[in-house]
Amino acid sequence: MPELPEVEVIRRGLLPNLLGATLVDVRTGPKDLRLPIPRKELGRWIQSATITDLFRRGKYLLFVTDSDAVVVVHLGMTGKLGIFPPNTPDALHDHVCFRLADDRELRYNDVRRFGCLQVLPPGKPSSSTPFASLGPEPLPTANPLWLEPVQPVFSGQYLKDRAGNRARPVKNFLMDNGTVVGIGNIYANEILFQTGISPSTPVGSITLERWLKVAKITKEVLQNAIKMGGSTIRDYVDSSGGQGYFQIQLSVYGKEGKPCQICRTPIRKEIIAGRATYLCPCCQT
Repeated sequence: MPELPEVEVIRRGLLPNLLGATLVDVRTGPKDLRLPIPRKELGRWIQSATITDLFRRGKYLLFVTDSDAVVVVHLGMTGKLGIFPPNTPDALHDHVCFRLADDRELRYNDVRRFGCLQVLPPGKPSSSTPFASLGPEPLPTANPLWLEPVQPVFSGQYLKDRAGNRARPVKNFLMDNGTVVGIGNIYANEILFQTGISPSTPVGSITLERWLKVAKITKEVLQNAIKMGGSTIRDYVDSSGGQGYFQIQLSVYGKEGKPCQICRTPIRKEIIAGRATYLCPCCQT
């Protein structure tokens, strides 16, 4: 599943191609996604509108238009967004296609259809958006004020306060979008390895000093992943169809049985809350 770095890479790749572009036509396939495709709203608010900005909130992309409506896209597990030259044949699993004024097309393709596409009509009531329950961004963003109420600043102190005395495993805590957005399974494994914390550690037992380190490492890992174009483990490609390269720097994710790069102890795989979890049993206490 694309995580924050992959979605941010897609946003940055699309922005120079779409800023000021007019969506002269919208085509949709017969199948719905995780949520029904809002065909009526696309025709009413988005067809003939011009894209004025493109934001990211967690793993969501927000296409803002001059009609004051917003297209919200979540890529799910296998969703892809790309811009294609004129007359490019439709591909299998193309579900929504926006034709631009120069006849290029912005296409949403999703093999498993676990993603979704929604339209926020003019008015943008923050309480009714998909973002109302999301936690803060781990990296600075330029999202508009209308998106939602002001969020707390992501920091070690914030994590400590949020954790309280709970016994919840720290890996689940970091992957909870109500705690902080955008940290999926790949990056949670890597963050905890670099901070030396076992993924099953109860959050209430972690000291402020270690939470400060978690916040710092989280920012560093995500920023580095963005610089390297994200991580291509299976299906992920950017808006130009290129793969990311951060996976070559992964320390533990997917490396079961391989020696830890610090102590040479074999990396262990466990299942925590139904998710594959990779750790060094010696370095992560």
